Amino acid sequence: MTNLDHINLAKEIVSENKATPGPLIEILHKVQKLLGYIPANIVPTLADGLNLSRAEVHGVISFYHFFRSTPPGRHVVKICRAEACQSMGSRRLEEYAKESLGIAFHETTQDRSISLEPVYCLGNCACAPAIRIDDAVYSNVDEKTFDLLMMKLSQMELEEKVK
Repeated sequence: MTNLDHINLAKEIVSENKATPGPLIEILHKVQKLLGYIPANIVPTLADGLNLSRAEVHGVISFYHFFRSTPPGRHVVKICRAEACQSMGSRRLEEYAKESLGIAFHETTQDRSISLEPVYCLGNCACAPAIRIDDAVYSNVDEKTFDLLMMKLSQMELEEKVK
């Protein structure tokens, strides 16, 4: 999609939703669902369409951890940071994941294959620590399991390239 396509999409979503009370967050969710992130070039369009300042729109995007301002990788790895997972080693796991992938939370690997994100509960507390890769949740993840899951992702990537 081009910048103009992004702007036109933003205008359409604002037009459809601006009558809703407090529509900004709902509009941002819709944009992110369609594009995978919220491009900076649409912030002025959203602000103008909702009679807000650009700073207000940017502030909401940057405040909430679930909004992205950059395109995600082909796979999103989320590590649970809730108390149950922390008590079972998720802090150690997140440090290992960051080192292993060479990125911090809210970043994407150079090859655009993996984005790393924190999450604050996956509802899998009895089997902590838990992570989510795309739409699949994994339990009792330690460094060895993490490596195996990353190898599985790499294998999937290679198989897709061969096709």
